[in-house]
Formats: sequence, structure tokens, C-alpha cells
Amino acid sequence: MSVAAAATMLVLFLPFLLSLAGSATMPKMLCLVTSLLALLLSVEPYGAVMPWLIGMIIAVVAVFERLRRCGVV
Repeated sequence: MSVAAAATMLVLFLPFLLSLAGSATMPKMLCLVTSLLALLLSVEPYGAVMPWLIGMIIAVVAVFERLRRCGVV
């Protein structure tokens, strides 16, 4: 696997990796599904943008809720 392919995989699975910092299980599963969908749609130019954005929104909300629950925010 080349460095470019590894970087692409990292970016595509970033929502899932970010959601692992959250405490709930449903956002983790949703982000895994959106990351896999982004991976499958990445063969088309800009095909992975919408699933990736949806996954990032879910992951950011999950992490924000965990931080809010802990009293950090």
C-alpha cells in the first residue's frame, strides 16, 4: 500500500476514528457505515463528499456531547 493510499484511507475513516472518542455506541456504528459508504463511493470524483460530511457531523456531535457531559464545555 502506498503512502497516498494510506492517507486516503485515513481521511475517509476519519469520522469513524473521531467517533471512537465519544461514549455512545450508535454514533460509532453510524460513522462506520458512512465511512464505508464513502470508501465505496470514492471511485467517482467527489463521490465520497456527502457521506464523509454526514459522518463528520455525527462524530463531532458525539464528541461534543461527551465533553459536555464531563463538564469540560
